[in-house]
Amino acid sequence: MITSNLHEFKNVQPKNMQMKITSLKNITEIPYLNEQGKLPEELQGKIGAYAVFNQEKELQFVGYSREIYLSLKQHLVRQPENCYWLKYQTITHPSRTILEEIRSSWIRENGTIPPGNSTEEAKWTQPIDAKLSMTEGEQATYNNSDELGKIKLLKQVARKVEAEIKESLKRRELQEDIRFNPKIKEQGLLDLQ
Repeated sequence: MITSNLHEFKNVQPKNMQMKITSLKNITEIPYLNEQGKLPEELQGKIGAYAVFNQEKELQFVGYSREIYLSLKQHLVRQPENCYWLKYQTITHPSRTILEEIRSSWIRENGTIPPGNSTEEAKWTQPIDAKLSMTEGEQATYNNSDELGKIKLLKQVARKVEAEIKESLKRRELQEDIRFNPKIKEQGLLDLQ
């Protein structure tokens, strides 16, 4: 009898496992930023998959998150020139399997792998490496500095890149609070806290 009950339990699937994946073409795109310069507030605290499009409505990245709103904010900071339109599908309970199925389905439907899911994935999913924007002079100074000098220079370079990002977002009329993690600037990295 115990074996029977265990068998029955294993065959019970959560309701969200039976969820239908909506075709990407059947989801209406919405602006990444609304007229007030804000991200879609209805996505705060939502779990789901999302597709990000550039200004020409070309698919750039398909992702999923336990907190879509925060993920969208990260992507906007990392790739402001590629975040203009958005499609999403939410689910009620966290399920990596379901979210990965949605992402895979949408990428297949697109016909090609978006750049953010292939060659440019790190630009969408990893902290911004400010060291990549160092000038030749900054690189020479870095190479000839002691440990403290290197940390100071990396913070300076990170602040310069941060200012450029904030200026880009200002041109987009972003009205969201953007705060970078100060602790990783000394490594030459930028990420939201």
